[in-house]
Amino acid sequence: MTKRTLIAALAVSAVLSIPALAQRTAPPAPAPVDAKVAALRDAALKDDVAYDIVEGLTTEVGARLAGTEGEARARVWAVAKLKALGFKNVRAEPYRMPVWVRGEERAEIVAPFPQKLALTALGNSGATPAEGLTAEVVVFPTYGDLVAAPAGSLTGKIAYVGNTMAPTQDGSSYGAAGAARFVGPALAASKGAAAIVIRSIGTDTNRLPHAGNTNFPAGTTAIPAAALSAPDATLIEAMAKRGKPIRMKLLLTPRHIGEQESGNVIAEVPGSDPKAGIVLIGGHLDSWDLATGAIDDASGVAITAAAAKRILDSGKRPRRTIRVVWWGSEEVGGFGGRDYAAKHGSERHVVAAESDFGADRVWRFETTLPDSAKPVADRLASALAPLGIVRGTAQAGDGADIAPIVALGVAGVDLNQSGLRYFDTHHTADDTLDRVDPEQLRQNVAAWTAMLAIVANAPEEIGPVQRAQKP
Repeated sequence: MTKRTLIAALAVSAVLSIPALAQRTAPPAPAPVDAKVAALRDAALKDDVAYDIVEGLTTEVGARLAGTEGEARARVWAVAKLKALGFKNVRAEPYRMPVWVRGEERAEIVAPFPQKLALTALGNSGATPAEGLTAEVVVFPTYGDLVAAPAGSLTGKIAYVGNTMAPTQDGSSYGAAGAARFVGPALAASKGAAAIVIRSIGTDTNRLPHAGNTNFPAGTTAIPAAALSAPDATLIEAMAKRGKPIRMKLLLTPRHIGEQESGNVIAEVPGSDPKAGIVLIGGHLDSWDLATGAIDDASGVAITAAAAKRILDSGKRPRRTIRVVWWGSEEVGGFGGRDYAAKHGSERHVVAAESDFGADRVWRFETTLPDSAKPVADRLASALAPLGIVRGTAQAGDGADIAPIVALGVAGVDLNQSGLRYFDTHHTADDTLDRVDPEQLRQNVAAWTAMLAIVANAPEEIGPVQRAQKP
C-alpha cells in the first residue's frame, strides 16, 4: 500500500460510525456452553478426589523408580484405588524392561580449593572404580563449548558442562538446556572423558540436584555421569575463573540389574457406543527415587482420574469409552507408552491426552483434530475460558506416554499447565506433597472434566489426523 492510498483509507475509516466499525472488527461469537458441561466443570472446582490420590500415593507408596519394588507396590495400590473409585475393567498389564539403580554418590574438589559438592547420578550413568575417580576438570560454560571440543581432548579428564535454565510458562527452556543431560554424557565419552558432571537441568538455586535420564548409543561405553546442584555448578565456574587447574574426586556406584517387571494400570468409564472409539487419558505412575514424585507425576494420574470419575458419577454414560492409563517406567525411557501401543494400538482410539507437567494452573489448551471435528475445539474454547484458559495454535498430542499412540494418527488435546515453578522441583528430592497447591489442582480437574464431557460426548466423527512432521 502506498502512502497516498494509506492516507485515503484512514480518511474513509474516520467517517465510519462506531457501531459499524465495531461490527467489522468484533470476533466471532463463542460457541455456546452446554449447561451440563458447565455444571460438571464448576462442581469440579470443589474436587477432593485428586488431592486424595496424590496424598495417598506419596504417603502410602512413596518413591517409585521404574522396575523396582517401589513401582510394583504402586501398581498394587493403583489397582485397589481405581476399583474403590468405581472404575470398570481395572487391571495391571505387566511387561519387562532393563533396570538401572543408583548406588553411592559423592564428589569433592580436592584442588585448588577443597570443597564438598552436592550431586546425583544421571539415569544410565556408568560407575567409577570402587575407590572413586580423581581427575582434572575441564570446564565448558555451555553445551556448545563441549560440542566444539576437539576429539580426544578429554582423555582421562572429567568434563563439566554449565547450562543456565530460565523459567518459562510453556517449559520451552527445558529443551534448550536439556541437551547437556540428554546427549552431553555420550558426547563427552566420545571425546575421551573419564566422567562428566553437568549443572542440573532446573530453575532453582538450592543444593538439591536434579536427576534424569541420559543415554549412551550402542558402541559407546557409559561413563560416570552426574548432575550438580546449581550453587555447586556456580562454585566450579567461579574456581575456573581463578585460572588454576581443578581436580575432582568422584564416586558413583550405580549398576544395571537386568530385566525386571514394570507395568501399566488401566481403568475405564465404559461408553454407550462401542463404535465411537476410545478417549485415552492419564499420566505416569513411576517416579525418580529421590522423593515421592508428587508433581511428577502423582498429580497427573490424580488429575486425569478425578476428572474421569466426575464423568463416571454424572449419572449418564459418555458416548465414548474413557480409558485412564497410569503408565509405568516413563522416566527411564517411555517403556509403558510403547508397551501400551503394542498391545492396544489396533483398537480405535480417537483422542489422546496426557497430564505430566505438575499441578499448577492450566493456562492454555491446544488441539489436533480432523476437519470433521473442528467444532469440538470451538466448544472447548467456550467451556475452558471461564477457567482462565486461552486457545493455542500449536500441534497437540504432547507427552512421552501417548506419543506411540499419537504416531498412529490419533487426534490430540493438550491442557498446558504453567511451567514457571515446575523446574524448581522437577526430578529432585523436593518433589513432595507440599509442592502441590490444592486450589490449582482443582482448576486442573475442572479443565479436564470439561474437556472429557465435550470430547467423550461429541456427536462429530473423530477420525485419524495427518500430523506435520516435527523438525
